[in-house]
Amino acid sequence: MKTNPFLLTDYYKVGHVFQYPDNTTLVYSNLTPRSSRFKQIDSMVFFGLQYFMKAYLLDYFNENFFQQPKDKVMADYKRRISTSLGSGLPTYAHLEKLHDLGYLPIEIKAIPEGGQVPIKVPCLTVVNTLPDFYWLTNFLETILSASIWQASTSATMAHAYRKLLNRYAAETGMPAEFVQWQGHDFSFRGMSSFETAILSGMGHLLSFTGTDTIPAIDALEQYYHANADTELIGGSVPATEHSVMCSGSKDGELETFKRLITEVYPNGIISIVSDTWDLWKVCTEYLTALKEDVLKRDGKVVIRPDSGDPVKIICGDPAGSTENERKGVVELLWDVFGGTITDKGYKLLDSHIGAIYGDSINLERAEAICESLKQKGFASQTVFGIGSYTYQYNTRDSFGMAMKATYVEIDGEGREIFKNPVTDDGTKKSATGLLQVKEENGTYILYDKVSWAQEKDSALETVFINGQLVKEYSLQEIRERLAK
Repeated sequence: MKTNPFLLTDYYKVGHVFQYPDNTTLVYSNLTPRSSRFKQIDSMVFFGLQYFMKAYLLDYFNENFFQQPKDKVMADYKRRISTSLGSGLPTYAHLEKLHDLGYLPIEIKAIPEGGQVPIKVPCLTVVNTLPDFYWLTNFLETILSASIWQASTSATMAHAYRKLLNRYAAETGMPAEFVQWQGHDFSFRGMSSFETAILSGMGHLLSFTGTDTIPAIDALEQYYHANADTELIGGSVPATEHSVMCSGSKDGELETFKRLITEVYPNGIISIVSDTWDLWKVCTEYLTALKEDVLKRDGKVVIRPDSGDPVKIICGDPAGSTENERKGVVELLWDVFGGTITDKGYKLLDSHIGAIYGDSINLERAEAICESLKQKGFASQTVFGIGSYTYQYNTRDSFGMAMKATYVEIDGEGREIFKNPVTDDGTKKSATGLLQVKEENGTYILYDKVSWAQEKDSALETVFINGQLVKEYSLQEIRERLAK
């Protein structure tokens, strides 16, 4: 949808320009993660600002406001406001004046993208650069927040998966290069919108290279200087779905498997959904019958169940009613194909066979699978399809993301302001005054109530000022920063 960008906001923002005290000339605000709903996560990966600045502050505002005739954009804006809020606004002159100016007179400072921001530490600040446009700082909150929280939250969740899988790979002797493919983005169809899938998918690709969200790769090329011709942004493998297996018929399922691995994909990795009917028959009877076909391929056949309890399906259920249920997929594959022992003493399946699970995976279930396999003597070798159960089951409050003003100037005098609701538990208490973020001993620390000189000496660096993007980061830089 294309519309006047000053309609990309909440209705209550429209009147704030008239509500600030007379002679207000500056509003200084920050975006901060205020809390974490995840006990194992105490910092947020900051990501998505560069996308927001390019896609909205530059492209969208220029195309739909500054480059449009003033009469048209003002008529569109007045119509929308008058038909919803009524015709009682004192004036529209502030928007007309901005259109005449021709750019957004704001400065955004931020920590480098891919940095890990502790809870209660700002990831960015916004301030107006011309006194007439004090109202613009917080007017941008709605669209800024909507763009940043999803990208940062998914980047944070992906990083948590990566740390978990790195740990189990090290403990059980899995190659480090395997882990970058061990978390695979399956979330596209389960996200709330196309743009949400892109923002989340880009966040996933900061920590992994496995993805089925194709446009996330395009977006990283467009907004983060990535280049699929010269670097690995993301990739996937051929894979079946239930319609394919069903079309081959239940009685012909063995023949479907054989045709897929010997004729359609005689080489490379092929992932085959295997629980359309009887997963245990696939893992025992069918794969036993196809063992030589699998072993002589130059590649890997990946077995993909996607229903049931993930931990029990992959690792086995001690209380299961059959031996197959008690063993689980990985042990059953070992029984057929065997494998090797890692340098840490754990069983690793033959390189021609593997397993992936992608239904309702979250951090707790991923850890339970890794730990259960370890307890059974198996290396951390299952690939996880990380879908909307991880990436869509979040809100802005997953990390308490909020933009709050902490300093204003009125009649030429600075005023330190803050929020501290008496009915709150302290979560919503804001910082006060001008802010300085310093990197100390590898972590970011907030100092508030500082001077302008201290505010300028900060880990928050200017990335956007007066309609110009002045600092950018590449995907490679962000990945390297996060990997540290």
